[in-house]
Amino acid sequence: MEHSTIPQWISRILHWIGEMTARSGVAAIVAFIVLVFAVVLAIEGFPGRWEEGFSTAATSITLVMLFVIQHTQSRQQVATQLKLDELIRTSPEADPLLVKIEKSKDEELIEREKDHIDQHESLRGPGGEDDEVENAVEPHC
Repeated sequence: MEHSTIPQWISRILHWIGEMTARSGVAAIVAFIVLVFAVVLAIEGFPGRWEEGFSTAATSITLVMLFVIQHTQSRQQVATQLKLDELIRTSPEADPLLVKIEKSKDEELIEREKDHIDQHESLRGPGGEDDEVENAVEPHC
C-alpha cells in the first residue's frame, strides 16, 4: 500500500517528538527551563509582555503535544487491534464476530459485554471463587 510522502514525513516527526518528550531527561530540562524563566520573571518584576509570551508559548506547545499524543496513541491502538484480531482469527474457539467488533453498533457492544459479564459470573462459585479453580486444586496428602 503506497502512501503520500508528506503524511509519512509528518507521522515520523510526530513519533520522534513523542519519543523525545517521553524521556525523563526531557522532562527535567523543561522543568529547569520553566524554573529559570520563573526566577528571571521574578527578578524583572514580572513584566506583562514576558508573562504573555510565556503563556502563548505554553499554550502552543500544549496544543502541539495534544496532537502528538493523539497521533501516537491512535497508531498504537490500531497496531494493538490488528494483533488482537489476528489472535481471534487463529484461535479455533474464538468468536469470529469479535473481529472488528469496535465498528459495531452500541447496542451490540452492550449486549456482548452483558453476555461476557454473565458468563464470568456463572463461572464463579458461591464464595466468589471459580468452581473450576477449586476443583482443579486438590490437596496432595
